[in-house]
Amino acid sequence: MTEKRTATAILAGGCFWCLEAVFLAMKGVSRVQSGYIGGHEDAPSYQSVCSGDTGHAEAVKIEFDPEVVSFEDLLEVFFEIHDPTTPNRQGNDIGSQYRSAIFYLSPEQEAAARAMIDKLAWDGAFDAPIVTELEPATTFWPAEAYHDDYFARNPNQPYCRYVVGPKVAKFRHSFGARVKGN
Repeated sequence: MTEKRTATAILAGGCFWCLEAVFLAMKGVSRVQSGYIGGHEDAPSYQSVCSGDTGHAEAVKIEFDPEVVSFEDLLEVFFEIHDPTTPNRQGNDIGSQYRSAIFYLSPEQEAAARAMIDKLAWDGAFDAPIVTELEPATTFWPAEAYHDDYFARNPNQPYCRYVVGPKVAKFRHSFGARVKGN
């Protein structure tokens, strides 16, 4: 019996509830953990990160099977479901904690992310320049437990209904073959 290989990616693209809900629905993804990365405070809390004073981004740590889904596949979805052209902002969520960033874990991930950004820019995929930051991964601090599976547990909460839900629907529409169960 062969052991399944697992790889990890860390992405930030606004509120982590959106990214978590989308990537949990993706084939080949086994786990998504919301958390904080890229700041200067040890063991940050949701409240401290939301203040904008810690330098952390809300992010997700994605564990995936690279034989089913590639890092590049994750990036394709990532760039489709958030706006990588607005610095420190996603919709009404404003602050450095909502920045678009890829926290790479290897030189290969850095190169793949750079290549994806260059391709999207060359193709004119967006009406404005891509501002997604590429940063080496530092300590990833898991978010508080009440953030786990937030959308699944709170689908009628207004933010989930009007922000998270449409992103999940966009993913399902744009990437139907990559949705678990399809």
